[in-house]
Amino acid sequence: MVIKKGDKIKVSYEGTLDDGTVFDSSANHNKLLEFIVGSGQVIKGFDEAVMGMKKGQEKTIKIKPSEAYGEPNPQLIKKVPLDDLPKDKKLDKGTVLVINFPNGMQLPAVIKEIDKKEATLDLNHPLAGKTLNFKIKIEEICK
Repeated sequence: MVIKKGDKIKVSYEGTLDDGTVFDSSANHNKLLEFIVGSGQVIKGFDEAVMGMKKGQEKTIKIKPSEAYGEPNPQLIKKVPLDDLPKDKKLDKGTVLVINFPNGMQLPAVIKEIDKKEATLDLNHPLAGKTLNFKIKIEEICK
């Protein structure tokens, strides 16, 4: 059976950057990645790569930023007064904060710069602008 749009599948994977750094893997989560193909639950390049594969098949893919998390957006870099940031967390360059929006959405923000009055936060996805490499294996095609 060949995977097509709308199929629910389970995949094992390892994601690496071009320098070999592992940024995620199903082994880290102790469970397979389960999603409906073509539904937008995973990045576009991953979604498209599994179409046409069969159970047990393995593949290595390279996904450009445009098919993953896009290019970094300069408008998502914001200066914020320190008074608006959590008081209970040590704030340093590189610290990741979770920003809560009124609509209930949460986004990670990385402190790029910090001084006595304000911090510069980067709200871009941490993998924005990066080429992603995946080793994937189709473990199951669910009915």
